[in-house]
Amino acid sequence: MFPVLFKIGSFTLHTYGLMVALGIFFGIYTATRLARRGGFDPEVFWNLGVYVALAGILGSKLMLIVFNWGFYSRNPEKIFTLATLQAGGSILGGLIAAFVVAAVVLFRAKVSFPPAGDVAAPGIAVGQAIGRLGCFAAGCCWGKPTEVPWAVTFTNEYSAEVVGVPLHEAIHPTQLYESALSGLILVFLLWLWKRRKFHGQIFASYLLLYPAARFGLEFIRNDPRGSFHFQQTLSTPQLMSIALFVVGLGFWWVQRNDRVEAKSEAPAG
Repeated sequence: MFPVLFKIGSFTLHTYGLMVALGIFFGIYTATRLARRGGFDPEVFWNLGVYVALAGILGSKLMLIVFNWGFYSRNPEKIFTLATLQAGGSILGGLIAAFVVAAVVLFRAKVSFPPAGDVAAPGIAVGQAIGRLGCFAAGCCWGKPTEVPWAVTFTNEYSAEVVGVPLHEAIHPTQLYESALSGLILVFLLWLWKRRKFHGQIFASYLLLYPAARFGLEFIRNDPRGSFHFQQTLSTPQLMSIALFVVGLGFWWVQRNDRVEAKSEAPAG
């Protein structure tokens, strides 16, 4: 892993920060390309992407603090430290904040949310696929010990100090798993684009696919994420995944009769 790309004096370029930035850029780029095909003004989605990215980063950090409230309640001064800033945060927390901000921005711009969500969903998948590579480089969001042939062993002491990843132990590369699954979700959403039957189908598909993938991955994640006891131990992200999956089902049900018209398939300009 390479948590630091280079240092010049007091300036440090972290791999995680660069990958997140690249994920945001290519995610917005993907959304603007689809916006042209969907008959939207691409500039709206550039602006939306900036607001959503900022909300996602803030939401992920806030959820990180919530997941680890036991630690932060005892050490409130740690909330505003460099270590917390560099920590990966919670993607699910970022998604929730991003969805709320997107709904507000689209409402003010008088853009219908369901077709706009179809445009944005593949971009979200792009951002996640790239961003999780940054998690792997930083060492955060690590997996449980394993003996599978593709297990990884982290050795960088800086990563252990900043994010707490265990060193010299073979563990599941859960960051790479999630990156690959996000890439597969992206491929499916793009395949569905020309085949969608109703407005919101792509967005609803994302709300069904990503939470399902994340729910499964949680069983082999081993970083602190909070837990909830209900018959068996579930992590807090698993509960949030269940909630998002239910929202996806409801969104699909509500939107299923809002048919896509042929004119929305205009080629990219």
